[in-house]
Amino acid sequence: MTSRKGANGRPHTSRSLSASVDELPGEHASVSHATIANMVNGSKDNPTVDTILALCEALGGVPPAHLLPHDSYADLEALNAFENPQARRVLSLLQGLPESELRNVIADLERRRADLGLQQVKDSESTKAPGKRPRRRTRDEAAQYAADALEGL
Repeated sequence: MTSRKGANGRPHTSRSLSASVDELPGEHASVSHATIANMVNGSKDNPTVDTILALCEALGGVPPAHLLPHDSYADLEALNAFENPQARRVLSLLQGLPESELRNVIADLERRRADLGLQQVKDSESTKAPGKRPRRRTRDEAAQYAADALEGL
């Protein structure tokens, strides 16, 4: 929610995102602000597909993977590229190449982008916000939560 701006130009809150879902045209799932808040804090971790698709549309058409609880899925530029079948083909071809060869391919692509006058792509590893809170429970927290649930706590 914080990476996408609402109609007022500020990052979404659970209430503003819920309102954006309600304003979507056509048939779609209705998502309450409480459900969104519970998803954000990790207490609701199994939303329906319709809920995910409605949230993605309300967030400006982000790919559904953007809502997954892992830092690598926060790279919206890469996820949008992955929606392209040709980009997925390139990734398949790169799979299994040695690290040194991958660096050469990256350097060649950056040179080609510069030659074509295209904007350079930011390195997602170097642009991570320091001290960023994880979007969901850690493995240890999830294990403790599961153990507590089994014990009825």
